[in-house]
Amino acid sequence: MRMDEALREGVIALAHRAAARILAVYDSAAFEDEAAIRQKDDRSPLTAADLASHRCIVDGLAELTPGVPVLSEESATVEIAARRGWQRFWLVDPLDGTREFIKRNGEFTVNIALVEAGVAVFGVIQQPVTGALWHGVPGGGAFRRTEGGDLALRTRVPAARPLRVAASRSHRDARTQALLDALPAHETLACGSSLKFCRIAEGEIDLYPRFGPTSEWDTAAGQAILEAAGGAVLDPRGRPFRYNQREGLLNGDFVALGDPALRAVLPA
Repeated sequence: MRMDEALREGVIALAHRAAARILAVYDSAAFEDEAAIRQKDDRSPLTAADLASHRCIVDGLAELTPGVPVLSEESATVEIAARRGWQRFWLVDPLDGTREFIKRNGEFTVNIALVEAGVAVFGVIQQPVTGALWHGVPGGGAFRRTEGGDLALRTRVPAARPLRVAASRSHRDARTQALLDALPAHETLACGSSLKFCRIAEGEIDLYPRFGPTSEWDTAAGQAILEAAGGAVLDPRGRPFRYNQREGLLNGDFVALGDPALRAVLPA
C-alpha cells in the first residue's frame, strides 16, 4: 500500500505533539500528586497524561481526516453495531504502558494506527522519553525516524540461534513458560509496552508471545510496523490479526514474529 506523504507526516507530527503533552505531566512537580493519578472503572491507572494525549490526537486526526472515525482507549464506548459500519478508522492508544509511566521507567509509547477493512495499514509509535519514533505501511516499508531522516528497518531473517524472546523474567505464566520450553536455544529480554514490536522490527528481538488479554489499540500500530519490516502478528491458528471484527475490543492470544518461518518451531 502507498501512504499519502502529507497524511503520514501529519500523523507523525501529531504523535510528537501528543508525546510533548505526556512529558509535560511526566516532568512536572505535580507528577506525585494523587490528583494526577486516578483509577479507571477497571481499576487500572489513568493519568492526566493519558487524557492530554487523547485530546491532542483526537482533535488532530479530526483535522487531518475529517469524517474518519477515531477509536481511542479513552473513548472506547462505541457500540459494535456502529463500529461494524466503519471500513476505515483510526485506532489509538494515547499512552500505552501507563504502569511504566507511573514507574517512571520510560518504556511507554503513543500508538496511532489506521485500520481499513479490519487490516492495520499504517502505524506510528512514539516513545516520549527518548523521542524515538517508528512508522510503517505493510508493503511500503518500516522506518525509524532520526534527525538525519528515515532509517529503513528489516526484521532478523533468518532468525539465528539463540533466539531472542521478549518475555518477563519475573512474571511468567505457565503457557508462556511452556512455549519457551519448546523453543530451541534462546534468551529472554525484557521490554515494555508496544516497544516490543519496534524491537522486533529492528531485528533486535525475534519473538514476542502474548497469552492473556490485550486490547486492539495495544497491537494495531505495532502490527503495521512489524509487518512492514517483514514480520507477522499471528493468532494461535497462524492467522494474521484483524481488527473491529468482534463484539468486544479485547484481543486473543498471539505471537509476534520477526521471521515468519519461526511459526514452524512453535508448539501447536
